[in-house]
Amino acid sequence: MGFPACVRLPWQRVFPLTGRENGRDGLCRAVPGADGPRYVRGMGQTDEFGEELADFVRRVAELKAARSVPSGDLPTVLDAAIFELDHVADRLWPGYERLLASGASGGTSGGRQELQLLKGVFQRLPLPVALVDRETVVRRMNFAAASFTEVRAGYATGRPLTGFLAHADRVAFRTQAAAVARGEGDRSLTVHLQQRPSAPVRATLTALRPGNEPRTAVLVVLQPAAARIPAGVERPVHRPPDLAETTCHAALMDLVDAVTTALLDGDADGALERAARVLHGRFADWVVADAADGPVTGGGGLSRTVTLGPSEEEATVVAVQDPAGCPYVVEAARGGSPVLRVRPADPDAFGRDASGAPVLVRADVTSLMCVPLAAADGPVRGVLTLFRSGARPAFSLAEAQAVDMLSRHVALAMACARHGNASP
Repeated sequence: MGFPACVRLPWQRVFPLTGRENGRDGLCRAVPGADGPRYVRGMGQTDEFGEELADFVRRVAELKAARSVPSGDLPTVLDAAIFELDHVADRLWPGYERLLASGASGGTSGGRQELQLLKGVFQRLPLPVALVDRETVVRRMNFAAASFTEVRAGYATGRPLTGFLAHADRVAFRTQAAAVARGEGDRSLTVHLQQRPSAPVRATLTALRPGNEPRTAVLVVLQPAAARIPAGVERPVHRPPDLAETTCHAALMDLVDAVTTALLDGDADGALERAARVLHGRFADWVVADAADGPVTGGGGLSRTVTLGPSEEEATVVAVQDPAGCPYVVEAARGGSPVLRVRPADPDAFGRDASGAPVLVRADVTSLMCVPLAAADGPVRGVLTLFRSGARPAFSLAEAQAVDMLSRHVALAMACARHGNASP
């Protein structure tokens, strides 16, 4: 039995059915009709094409950033570029032509009934459940969640769920929700509602991909954290820190002692350079220090004073860079808050060198810290930047806290030098 050359639906344009489009490739589905089966395209194809196009744009940006790789690796980059061109010619362009020819169609009545059933199940779940996006904006909240949070579902929809949490918990919840939306696995954390700050709430977050939508949503389940332990079950005993944690803590204490000794051992004018040399190699592969000549406004007023890298030649390339062209440095100097990044996504976040290559790509940076040098309630006197490259472990939160403490010690030493004291 053959198929008609084209089909017409009341809400669609006429489009031909080729051998690939007659339902055998999964792009169309058969709908019973008076004159025989009709073939209707699903909305999922449009979303799939948009995701493929967005992925292609991201890969092109990575290819642009890879121009600064060593010449021996350029053939691999060229092969990747040719492969992406073939991908456009063989898949993206034909997919675009099919979308133009067919357009999108509405769902079937059976699909709509299934969707209504799922919505009803969601609303009547006995557990407090909310559906949010990666920015924690509430899309749906069931009856149990509205009762648990004491917030009407209609009022909560369109507002960030973090707005109903205690201020101390908002940043952590937003960070965990973004990680779940990126596909980094389910998360669970304890938060507190603004209406009941004394009662801890256990929030469990899991990724959910609603049908016909290109973005991943986050399903949040809220439960009281102070659950009773059944009789006969002993409470878990807190174990002492393991050997690795103790060793790491001891190494950080040794680092703090070494930097403090370097700050005290000599005149105050060279305190920043002495501290940088202690951190270089022992703690970071790169150490870059930018000192403030005056008030820091828009990245101005900073000058690069210390640059220590794997080699003197590599350090010279970064030493001549203008700190105002380094977004992370400007952010730390203007905001007064440290910046910690693991596998930084933006290759231009630390600017470019004289040849136009991104510094983070050239230095093969896997994690970095930009810490403002400022004493308590004092002005920013500079920015200290640390890079780790290659297979070296990324900076941890404990290490970032130690460097933040050391930055205040360095700032005090710089303040003494400015006031003409002999030592901090």
